[in-house]
Amino acid sequence: MKLETITRIPKKQIHKTPLLFVHGMWHGAWCWDEFFLPFFADNGYHVAALSLRGHAGSEGKIAGSTIADYLSDVEQVAKAFDTPPVVIGHSMGGFLTQKYLERNDAPAAVLLASNPHFGLFPTFLRLVVERPLVVLKALTQLRMRPVVETPEAARWALFSENMPKKRLLKYYKKLNDESFRMFIDLLGLSLAHPKKVKTPLLILGAENDNAITPGQVHVTARAYGVTAEIFPNMAHDMMLEPDWESVARRILDWLKEKEI
Repeated sequence: MKLETITRIPKKQIHKTPLLFVHGMWHGAWCWDEFFLPFFADNGYHVAALSLRGHAGSEGKIAGSTIADYLSDVEQVAKAFDTPPVVIGHSMGGFLTQKYLERNDAPAAVLLASNPHFGLFPTFLRLVVERPLVVLKALTQLRMRPVVETPEAARWALFSENMPKKRLLKYYKKLNDESFRMFIDLLGLSLAHPKKVKTPLLILGAENDNAITPGQVHVTARAYGVTAEIFPNMAHDMMLEPDWESVARRILDWLKEKEI
């Protein structure tokens, strides 16, 4: 399958290990190319981000896609590197990263506001309570687009109040639909298994995240034997939030600590 991949080659490659970025629900490779890809390329890394099937510029269909389908997309792109990449996943991409590490080697990995290893049932219950009409629409249509169907809904799910409206609308217009079948996987059909993962992990979350709460991030981190770090005054889309650079620099410092 032809998958869109955005790649940036540094002017001076300081680090031998490449970085592969995996997006979450509704997004595409574009969300990493806004800030993160230029930042890490400027710091000497060969970086790439993929768009999962049906997202942004990739072939394939979103409807009916499963976690296993998306995982095969990540593996397809990762295998194109000469050396195994560090995998950096956001939200659903963080869950895919966990699944990837169960059966693939990686020098390290980073989870940003990642779907927990135990799935999205707690998030679903919170949506039922706080946004029942959105849930009803998603269930009757069997699609996930209603969760981010309006700029207001997208802000609730993804962005903080600090996100300027002009940028919010720019990102909102790029959002895809998302697979309802995949969401069923995340409710319990396809969960992650932390005991299978031996890769060093950095796990980061956002204080004001309505999708994945800091509590969920901490539980995930404990399952992998690490301590989560929570960024204040930040919402779910940590790579696009106004203070995105603090997140990128923490990842950069951690990679240096690991001598990657």
